[in-house]
Amino acid sequence: MIPTKKPSVKITYLTEKGLARLQAELGYLINIKRGEIAQRLREACDNEEPSENGEYMLAKNEQAWVEGRICELRHLLANVEIIKPGSAKGEVALGSTVTIQEHGLPSETFTIVGTVEANTREAYISDESPIGRALLGHRVGEDVEIKAPGGNYKVRIISAT
Repeated sequence: MIPTKKPSVKITYLTEKGLARLQAELGYLINIKRGEIAQRLREACDNEEPSENGEYMLAKNEQAWVEGRICELRHLLANVEIIKPGSAKGEVALGSTVTIQEHGLPSETFTIVGTVEANTREAYISDESPIGRALLGHRVGEDVEIKAPGGNYKVRIISAT
């Protein structure tokens, strides 16, 4: 018998806030959105033949998207590891809030999170982004070279909590 290799499970790294947001989205899709789409489908079927009904087709497409998102969220939430902020005293780690400065430019502050939770508007950057990947494991006061698609540059880590 040939041994089989176990499939690797990709861990979803989330903050408590990110976990709550995904759980709320899943609850909304299951408990509210599914019912709204079912109602739209019933109404569309009552009005005319489904194969000739644009509203029916739109609702079916939305239903497919919602069911796909539900599956995706269930998978993500089944493999969650919670990020504990500030656990690496002065060293940049997943969950760290980091302030960096490129020479001659204003400083920037952001939190390094998993890819699922990354959101530049909220100053959450992915640990897999060029800057996130480059900073991980470095300490306050160190200069770090960032290898970005637009070119390389150096930053200094001002703080990491």
